[in-house]
Amino acid sequence: MPEKTPPGTAGIAVIIPAKDEARRISATVQAALKLPGADLVMVVDDGSADATAELAERAGARVVRHARNRGKAAAMETGAEAVRLLDTHDGVPSRHLLFLDADLAETAQDAAPLVEPVLKGEADMTIAVFSSLVKLGGHGFVVRLSRDGIRRATGWTATQPLNGQRCLTRAAFEAARPLAAGFGVETALTIDLLRQGFRLKEVEVPLSHRATGTDLNAQLHRARQFRDVARALATRDPAVRDRLGRFRARAL
Repeated sequence: MPEKTPPGTAGIAVIIPAKDEARRISATVQAALKLPGADLVMVVDDGSADATAELAERAGARVVRHARNRGKAAAMETGAEAVRLLDTHDGVPSRHLLFLDADLAETAQDAAPLVEPVLKGEADMTIAVFSSLVKLGGHGFVVRLSRDGIRRATGWTATQPLNGQRCLTRAAFEAARPLAAGFGVETALTIDLLRQGFRLKEVEVPLSHRATGTDLNAQLHRARQFRDVARALATRDPAVRDRLGRFRARAL
């Protein structure tokens, strides 16, 4: 059973966007339920074709489903809205939101260090820095695009800018809405919150997930990442928008 939160204090809602993660979702949910202060695990089944939703519910999660795949950012917003409705219905303080990837499996319980600075009021958003040697989705060129864009926009250099394991206060999450589409969501979250004066903190955690492969599907995945990060930056940095415009002009 999840740890009970003392009355009058904000608990933690773990939100897990998931698509076709039947192999790992049960282990991820069970591990997330062990996190201190986590009294709710919400899985957003983003158009899965397998038994992700059923297995997540069986493991102890609340589940909401998209009839079709709508992308990570949409799943995050759906999960956050479902948590808000539960908070209102239950009459409890707005929970902080911990976003975790569905493929973390047993290592999800190692996300606890992300929660502490938010619970203590020391940070408005924490960002995981994986201590294990694992590729974080996207080749170096996508990571560099995101890191350089964040630095130009805010002056802050992110260690792992594409890391999706993040804990936010409800106020910080609402300030960042609407979220940038697709895989641009992490880059945009960082820029938007820093520009508004929210406090960000990177936290090293011993988490791990599947490394990105090198086959055609993996290459297409990276191309989509690059596209979404570039779009997120283009709406926040005129220099990026101008460069993309010149690139499109040459391509025509």
